[in-house]
Amino acid sequence: MLRGRSVRHGDFTLVSGQKSEWYVDAKLTTCTAAAMPLVGQVFLDKFAVRGWLPKAVGGLTMGADAIAASIAYASLSRGLAIDSFVIRKESKKHGMKKFLEGMIDPAGAPVVILDDVCTTGGSTVLAIERAREAGLEVLGACCLVDREMGARAAIEEPLECPFDRIFTLAELI
Repeated sequence: MLRGRSVRHGDFTLVSGQKSEWYVDAKLTTCTAAAMPLVGQVFLDKFAVRGWLPKAVGGLTMGADAIAASIAYASLSRGLAIDSFVIRKESKKHGMKKFLEGMIDPAGAPVVILDDVCTTGGSTVLAIERAREAGLEVLGACCLVDREMGARAAIEEPLECPFDRIFTLAELI
């Protein structure tokens, strides 16, 4: 489903500025009703393998949003109650001026940071940093598709944060 809906071949410039002949628009898959139960289950399977027991999951909006909601819903079928949250790219300019949405009391909550596609890891790094600033305990980071272009190196050692993925780009092409 991901390969058929989200992977495109051509001449693309990525967010990182790098050129690629492959583009992955994972939201074309993760936002579909048919994919959501599958997305939730594969991430929960990965968390079980890693020993991650998060109270909530989320990441930088938009890439993480559909994945986080899918995991939250699927968690109920396993007797878990994993909530989802959203990290804004910029804090709100009004009200409480926060950048973390969906959690009443984030202090110390164990979470997994999500992303749909990781290239250099910039969005995931920002999400991890913002989550930690909000007081969350980041157990790890996981993306749906890892392009294997530096995300792991940007996340694991410098941030002391375990990183995993569901698929690599090579597996999809």
